[in-house]
Amino acid sequence: MSVSTFRALHLGRAAGDPLVLPGPWDAASARIFADAGFPALATPSAGVAASLGYEDGSTPPDEMFAAVARIVRAVAVPVSADIEGGYGLAPAELVGRLLETGAVGCNLEDSENHATLKDPVRHADWLAEVRAEAGDALFINARVDTFLIGTGDPADAVARARRYVAAGADCVYPLAAPREVLAELRKGIDGPINLAAGPDRESVAELAWLGATRITFGPQLQRYAMGAIGELAARLRA
Repeated sequence: MSVSTFRALHLGRAAGDPLVLPGPWDAASARIFADAGFPALATPSAGVAASLGYEDGSTPPDEMFAAVARIVRAVAVPVSADIEGGYGLAPAELVGRLLETGAVGCNLEDSENHATLKDPVRHADWLAEVRAEAGDALFINARVDTFLIGTGDPADAVARARRYVAAGADCVYPLAAPREVLAELRKGIDGPINLAAGPDRESVAELAWLGATRITFGPQLQRYAMGAIGELAARLRA
């Protein structure tokens, strides 16, 4: 499926009708979500890491790209890939490897090792280089981590988001933003906003009402599935 199809899914959405993108962690889970009728999918790096036996943030890039490629091959809907901070790859190599997987989009975060925020000006410059290399071939979802490890100031998040959009990001993702600041973010940021929901209809409905353009789940669906398997294993063992 083409990036134009994926990009179009984000545009012109009515209020309260966000694009909901489940997060497959392997080919089997991708098929389940696609067969359920979802028009596109978005891999979570933490969920893929867990499926490969790694801690979040520790997956070697070769294994992450290979996992994304398997997921893409398994379904006939567009797939966006969470590739964390880009693994230190130069923009040309990063874009080339992403396109080789068949992914039509990516998440790129503005923190390092889940501990330090990147300088927003330098990060915006880097995003602009990624956009220049990709042209229109990738949908870029720029993650904003100020609520995760930064000051938590909504003004900082808005300023970063605006820089990233100006650099060519198609969507911004203020991870872990509190519900009470979402109206301020929605007012200050032009274009699509990605928010993370829990694995339940109520969480999705709340974020839709609060102005999300796009909803993803991070590793929550993989963890929900593992919890269900754990309960089954306990019953079988008993």
